[in-house]
Amino acid sequence: MPVAPFPILFITATRIGDAVLSSGLIHRLAEEVPGARFTIVAGPAAAPLFEGVPGLEAIIPFEKSRDGGHWVRLWNQVRRRSWGLVVDLRGSAISGFLNRRKRAVYRRTAGPPVHKVVEAARVLGVQEDPPAPHIYVSAAAARRAAELVAGEGPILALGPAANWVGKTWPVERFAQVAIQLLGPGGPLEGGRLLVAGGPQDAGVLPTLRAVAPRGRFIDLVGRVDLVTLHAALGHARLYIGNDSGLMHLAAASGAPTLGLFGPSDERLYAPWGPNGRVLRGARTLDQIRTLDPDLSQAICHMMDLSVESVVAAARRLVSDTA
Repeated sequence: MPVAPFPILFITATRIGDAVLSSGLIHRLAEEVPGARFTIVAGPAAAPLFEGVPGLEAIIPFEKSRDGGHWVRLWNQVRRRSWGLVVDLRGSAISGFLNRRKRAVYRRTAGPPVHKVVEAARVLGVQEDPPAPHIYVSAAAARRAAELVAGEGPILALGPAANWVGKTWPVERFAQVAIQLLGPGGPLEGGRLLVAGGPQDAGVLPTLRAVAPRGRFIDLVGRVDLVTLHAALGHARLYIGNDSGLMHLAAASGAPTLGLFGPSDERLYAPWGPNGRVLRGARTLDQIRTLDPDLSQAICHMMDLSVESVVAAARRLVSDTA
């Protein structure tokens, strides 16, 4: 007997990183809800991550406006539908006014901070078994990614950009790390250097291209869509990057991931999974906040993170995941 469609409205984050961290809930629902049909609401940058979701009916890009009109626009797009389930990770009131059988809405809870994956899992009541981030990769995207990284030698992937200068470790230090890891005696000796980022990150390329031997540089800065980039990062032997959406994409791909942290909270945003590690400099987040309480200053808060400590942590992670 055919399974009746079960329409699910899933409202996730605006930013890429938060959207990645919530993606495991969609995977869980797709596997466990017979007839699941998804309408996914996400920020314009994050929306392409969900194009391969099974049972996908629509993706609604959700772009904020200063007057709050984005909620009115969303209401007009979803109010005529009878929903089986509304999952709202943004904690809005919209689900209370929709025709739906069930709803699961994010609510801020008291207590110590928990990782965003666990926080999302609480919305569905599965925090004891939080679903790991999961990005659906089409066969075409997988083939394209394999073509982009084809070649000999292990891949060191770097994500030297972030959405704010305060979280951005200097690109010159990334270059020094690459030299030591890929050079003689390095754990990835003779390997290749992959650089990931968006079109706005092209400024990092000259510095990093200069340290890679001819034919051993893979430029994926602004050249591919997010899902293909995610698939390509899955081929990396090691990923090192700032706290960013790219870091979470790399961790979700299964690549051993070393996240570099300064003015952000690793308790919430550490790369998820057994192959994820966090490294910060000498200062704690609280110490950084003492100097910049609102985290609004246009200065780098990562300067106390040394090249030597990153290289050492990278060596340990390569060894741990051998």
